[in-house]
Amino acid sequence: MPYHARLMSSHEDPFTTCISRSHARGAVAELGLVLMAVAIDHEIDFDGHEWCLRVREADARAAKDELASYRFENQPETTAPHTVPTVDSGWLGVFGYLLVIWALPTLEGLGAFGLDWREAGVMHAERVTDGEWWRTITALTLHGDIAHLVGNSLFGAVFGLFVGRYVGSGAGWLLVLFAGGLGNGLNALIQPDPFRSVGASTATFAALALVATFVWRRGYMRGWDWRRRFAPVFGGIALLAYTGFGGENTDVMAHLTGFGFGTLLGAVAASLDLRRLGVSGQVLCGAAALGLVWWAWSLAGAAARTAALL
Repeated sequence: MPYHARLMSSHEDPFTTCISRSHARGAVAELGLVLMAVAIDHEIDFDGHEWCLRVREADARAAKDELASYRFENQPETTAPHTVPTVDSGWLGVFGYLLVIWALPTLEGLGAFGLDWREAGVMHAERVTDGEWWRTITALTLHGDIAHLVGNSLFGAVFGLFVGRYVGSGAGWLLVLFAGGLGNGLNALIQPDPFRSVGASTATFAALALVATFVWRRGYMRGWDWRRRFAPVFGGIALLAYTGFGGENTDVMAHLTGFGFGTLLGAVAASLDLRRLGVSGQVLCGAAALGLVWWAWSLAGAAARTAALL
């Protein structure tokens, strides 16, 4: 039998107009409470298939307006999906990075140009503080062994891919190189004079911090809850803690200084309109990054040859 729930029935006119149907009684009952709050008589019945909210024909328009207003005011808040704008695919910068750090072991192994590449390019704290700044760059392209090289290739490619996507393969890698060099420079000031180190990990963690800070400062996650807004920063710190503090020969200070300068330059990059660079600007930045590596090694070679003559 039909189920009837008559409320506030002060008139004898029948409830002939159904203004809402649902298979769930609770949904119809909720709307009935809305009508009750504005003193509109109504009835809820079940026809064997659905629950129906009925009102008198004279009250139908007012009842529909009240329910429409209620639905509008109580619709769930939705956050439009954020599309993070990208500059390019990022693969060109990754290719350039891998080309450089894999070319150096080959040159070193061949003893190309009669140069002791490791001795000429190692980040030697005392020599850096004495003015051989180029070692902060050349050391980024040298590695202790094949495992060291493969590890930095993997992490550098992953972090650098995102740098290239969001900042640009040219501008992004130029900033990563600056951050890595500055990180090595600060590390040289902190470490004792005999300290020596090689490896791209300073730049690798600079890339991680740079892209995390860039995405955060650009507000690409604005409108989300605070945990999602700060997710890039938290993720960067978590990866630094997970990958940057292990291993017997790990230069933790270099990882920290690289991460710090990456954070700083990521914030600077986020304040700039990188779209104005265009493709040509990105190409020039990429050429500048390769040119800086070449210049640093040129100075390293010249210094090594001069030292050999003394």
